[in-house]
Amino acid sequence: MAKKKKAAKKSVKEKASVTALFAKERVVTENSNEARELYNQSRFGAVLDDSKVQLSLIEALYLLEKGRIVLLDGRNTPFDVERFLKKARSLEPNFWIRYNVFKDLRNRGYIVKTAMKFGADFRVYDRGVKPGEDHAKWVVFPVHETSSLTWYEFSAKNRVAHSTKKRLLIGCVDEENDVTYWEIRWTRP
Repeated sequence: MAKKKKAAKKSVKEKASVTALFAKERVVTENSNEARELYNQSRFGAVLDDSKVQLSLIEALYLLEKGRIVLLDGRNTPFDVERFLKKARSLEPNFWIRYNVFKDLRNRGYIVKTAMKFGADFRVYDRGVKPGEDHAKWVVFPVHETSSLTWYEFSAKNRVAHSTKKRLLIGCVDEENDVTYWEIRWTRP
């Protein structure tokens, strides 16, 4: 009985894996129903014109850790988590701090998308809400617990959130990679 369960689990995992290629700072999946399902069900990445899904480096690491993708380099050599993490950290400043906040929010059931056009790291949708169905509830700025913000920087982040009609969320990552959130809102006395 245990062997049957293990074999069934393995075949489900194999079906769930999507092949993706890392090249020139981009991660693009194969053109498959499983790849599009990552987008349709959980809103990972963005669907391209050729029906492939482009993932951010952070999304790719998350899916690689979860065993949902098989990530290949230009020579068709699979990446393991450590090798890909090293590459991603060399390409994106503050990658590890940003990844910890992304991972924590995703594990809590939120959909997390980039917020570059808003001047933030991420935008976060409330549980059960998908992008396109409603607006994001928060803009998120990941920081390390030892970093500091000037009042000017803090005010700028708050203005970004306020001007986009979202709440400001600061994701503070400690030395153990645990995340604490601080929500900031405008109030009128």
